[in-house]
Amino acid sequence: MKSREILSRLLAFDTVSNKPNMALMDYVQGLLADAGIASKLIPNDGETKANLYATVGPAGLGGVMLSGHTDVVPVEGQSWTVPPFALTEQDGRLYGRGAADMKGFVACAIVAMTEAARRPLKTPMHLALSYDEEIGCMGVRSLIDMLQTAPVRPRMCIVGEPTGMQVATGHKGKIALRATCVGREGHSALAPLALNALHLAADFVNVVRSLQAEVAANGLHDGDYDVPYSTLHVGKLNGGVQVNIVPNHAVVDFEIRSLAGEDTDALIAAMNRGAQAILAPLHAQFPEADIRIERLWDYPGLGTASDAAVVNFVKGLTGANGTMKVAFGTEGGLFDARLGIATVICGPGSMMQGHKPDEYVSVEQIERCEAMLSALIEHLERGL
Repeated sequence: MKSREILSRLLAFDTVSNKPNMALMDYVQGLLADAGIASKLIPNDGETKANLYATVGPAGLGGVMLSGHTDVVPVEGQSWTVPPFALTEQDGRLYGRGAADMKGFVACAIVAMTEAARRPLKTPMHLALSYDEEIGCMGVRSLIDMLQTAPVRPRMCIVGEPTGMQVATGHKGKIALRATCVGREGHSALAPLALNALHLAADFVNVVRSLQAEVAANGLHDGDYDVPYSTLHVGKLNGGVQVNIVPNHAVVDFEIRSLAGEDTDALIAAMNRGAQAILAPLHAQFPEADIRIERLWDYPGLGTASDAAVVNFVKGLTGANGTMKVAFGTEGGLFDARLGIATVICGPGSMMQGHKPDEYVSVEQIERCEAMLSALIEHLERGL
């Protein structure tokens, strides 16, 4: 069974992050079992989702881990011309939600594991599949907890997010934050006598935008990224009941995507100072006025040295000359920061197709990924 057939089955599972992934994991476990590969599921508390971990080859050695996530982003509100949860092949492209991000790589990795199981490996290969990556790399953390107590960890990791099969050595870290704005309600006919929480939120958004401008002009820069500085982005603003009520509550959800070395605590402190500057002239009349900033979740960035052994190793597998960095986050930062596993990102497709209608990965990219993983198996036969 080759990658295309497995990809067809994987795409048919609707594993949007707010839905279970157990049916997909049962399918993968069955494929591995048929090849004589034992695998372990690490379920969530409700046992509706799980991570999967499997190993082929000799025990007691580090080896190379192939990492991918099984969840995908929603399709609602997008104008698809092909069925999103089925494989459609046209003009050398394989369409479907998750084809690029990142079930294409997962299919290739499953095939590689089953092929490796038939070979006399001297160094093991591991497969790590996770859930809820699309909502902040949340699911993989229980898998990382398991590996932290394991007697032996993988030496290297290839995260198969779409890079066009280039070797990526880094991505920014992310912090998700929320600002809760408290005002005083009132009738809209008497709006100046109340304190509009949405206005507080709008003023706070301006604080975020001003800080972004400062960071862009004077902060750290890394020219390997498309956006070479840390970014602050407001993604959601909620508040109000109806137009004739001055709202007393509003919520701003925003994020920081930070370069390695960025002092994110200092950025958050600057936003807190900006919030207090908004509130200071209001407290005499509205003592309840408040803008509370809370940290929701985060994941670290990845910054593997360009001359690291894992970089040279994977470049050798792909035939690549240079390296790149990616704008999007991955689980690679957690593997590096929490487990000390040397990690790169390299997988088929482009994130330019990810999260969009008619998402696809090209057949050519899948074939290049298959070739990389075949070369990996040959190296593991000889031993690292």
